[in-house]
Amino acid sequence: MASSKEQNSIYDIKISTVVPGFKSGHDGAQELTAMDLAMKLHYLRFVYYFKAPTFDGFTILKIKETMFSWLCHAYIPCGRFRRAESGRPFIKCNDSGVRLFEAKCHLSLDEWLESKDDSRHKVLVPNQVLGPDLAYSPLVLIQLTDFKCGGKSVGMSWSHVLGDAFSAMGFINLWAQAIAGHYPAQPLTMAQLPTKDQPLIMIQQKDTTYDLQNSKPKIDPLSVKRVDPVGDLWSTSNNSKMETVTFYFSTTELTRLQAQICGKKVDQHVPEFECICVVIWQCLAKVRHGSGPKVVTICRNDSRNRNKGIITNESQTISLVKTDKPIGDYEPFELGSLIMTKADDERTKIKESMEIDEELPDFLIYGANLTFVDFSDASFYEMEVRGQKPAYVNCVIDSIGDEGVVLVLPTPKGCFDGRMVNVTLPQTQIFELKSVLEEDWCVA
Repeated sequence: MASSKEQNSIYDIKISTVVPGFKSGHDGAQELTAMDLAMKLHYLRFVYYFKAPTFDGFTILKIKETMFSWLCHAYIPCGRFRRAESGRPFIKCNDSGVRLFEAKCHLSLDEWLESKDDSRHKVLVPNQVLGPDLAYSPLVLIQLTDFKCGGKSVGMSWSHVLGDAFSAMGFINLWAQAIAGHYPAQPLTMAQLPTKDQPLIMIQQKDTTYDLQNSKPKIDPLSVKRVDPVGDLWSTSNNSKMETVTFYFSTTELTRLQAQICGKKVDQHVPEFECICVVIWQCLAKVRHGSGPKVVTICRNDSRNRNKGIITNESQTISLVKTDKPIGDYEPFELGSLIMTKADDERTKIKESMEIDEELPDFLIYGANLTFVDFSDASFYEMEVRGQKPAYVNCVIDSIGDEGVVLVLPTPKGCFDGRMVNVTLPQTQIFELKSVLEEDWCVA
């Protein structure tokens, strides 16, 4: 929770809906892939901070006019969910729009950004989930907050069922282009369902599904956690209260950590992302008394399978790394090598597990295991509004499993070189993690 100071600083909240300026979706039906549905319980929350004079003189009426144009070229996220006769959800492209929140803040932008409260960003982005009135729930929510003495934040809540973080950035960057009067040749589209050459005939027994054509048991992959059916409320609860803390790894610190991990192996190299994974993984193993976690999930951008103008969940790898001994028994370089060479992509297994179950199971992926997510090459700071780029961008993933999520993010250009790391864990583990990080790796 954000402190009472930050919560009480937000006032004069107004809510409206912004729709495409002309009929765009034509009431079409956008089907969802198995990977889309596997991600449906997760939400991405972004907050972009812009200093004055980015939005100076840019009235809410003018802002909405740019949004009308923007959403004509991005109408799928303006739709609402419906269910086919089979019960499978799809998006009805009915131009119902995105939900818009307008708010004001008693604090200046500099005062807000100087705060040490890592949870303060939460009050600048809507935290709603899809459902229980699924047919009326907006897929995207945006909050514009004006700070005292100028400056504005743009918070966006993005339903992960639409696509990954890179898809979400493509969506909001299109608004920045619309503000400048630039529009794509074609509207944003979603990845299409693959054709099925041969239907599967299945039976279900407890946690194992059997393919009667191949007589092979199908077990949920280790990268997912099956939860109790959620119905039309696409959310899940945690067994522990979760908290997010931010660490900053400077370029100098990362270089030192890389040298510390590689030791005397001067001909070896552990990249920055893997280096951060090793450090956090070993620290958490110590916090969790040395034995685990023995399985972690690694999520990364698959740029080879990403096409411009498409929002999709198919272009993020979801890989599993397993160990065969307690983490405390590994040298840091061994663990880094394991992440670099033994990460098995489980996307196909996840999609198979979704499709072979007629009931469409409800899965958690982020936080099913300790999950490391590489957003370090994400173009958060390329969003340009009226010639200005954001001074700071924060990102978290909501509705995750209890094992926790580690996001590796870029830092503002020219302000801080290195990586920003957002760690979301059970609250009881945060203090110990900070202590072990400082004691073992000199990271404060």
